[in-house]
Amino acid sequence: LSTHASAAAERALDQAGLRAEDVDLILLATSTADDIFGSACQVQANIGASRAACFDITSACSGFVVALITGSQYVRCGTYKNVLVIGADALSRFVDWSDRNTCVLFGDGCGAAVIQAQDPQTFGCNLLSFAIDSDGAGGKCLRAGFSGASDKAGGPLAQRESEGKYSNISMSGQDVFKWAVRAVPQVVRQSLDQADLTVDDVDWLVLHQANKRILASAADRLKIPSEKIITNISRYGNTSAGSIPLALDEAVRSGQIKSGDIIATAGFGAGLTCASAVFYWD
Repeated sequence: LSTHASAAAERALDQAGLRAEDVDLILLATSTADDIFGSACQVQANIGASRAACFDITSACSGFVVALITGSQYVRCGTYKNVLVIGADALSRFVDWSDRNTCVLFGDGCGAAVIQAQDPQTFGCNLLSFAIDSDGAGGKCLRAGFSGASDKAGGPLAQRESEGKYSNISMSGQDVFKWAVRAVPQVVRQSLDQADLTVDDVDWLVLHQANKRILASAADRLKIPSEKIITNISRYGNTSAGSIPLALDEAVRSGQIKSGDIIATAGFGAGLTCASAVFYWD
């Protein structure tokens, strides 16, 4: 994972015209780190960003948006000027390939973006608003729980020597769908209301690429036309924290998203968590 995340990071830095040593902070949104203690530091080492502080953020499919919001707060308060935000997941590690409820849905992917400080008096802040919501009671609908010994130290010798491990992804698709089509429009509206905007002001809707039915249903409830929806799920599947930055990158490179466009985005998934941000693309 850290190798792919590093490649995405280097491409983002190149596009932003920055060197690795210019980066102040690296935020890696992932649920599938190479190391249980996180992979952000490995990315730092891989790309040579020796000055950067770094840490992982675990918020499943909402991770990239949560990291984007987190990074922006460090910039807003003047702590850092250049923040590298990465969304990366390798869900194939935790898929039961005999379970067609999950194995046909998930993919591996990484994407990255750079947040930079600018003169607030001249340019303002491109992040117009955000909202985050969580529903821990629904966590059982989508999970990959710890499956090792719960009392490892107190068990027999073979148990004490066993490796810690996690189970494959289990999902109640219908329950997740019902929650998502309600929660996503709600959190996007909260962000738009905070920015004093309406859906008519939105140029592009970039949602976590979970499945087409959720994207279509959420957009329909928001009354955002299908031609304003960015989607690439048919090519990559559900790449969790990687899906939104992948979709953004493709849309920017293809010329769909242009400077000055207003983007509404939302990530949603395990936890259950849901996060939205509205921003100008620059």
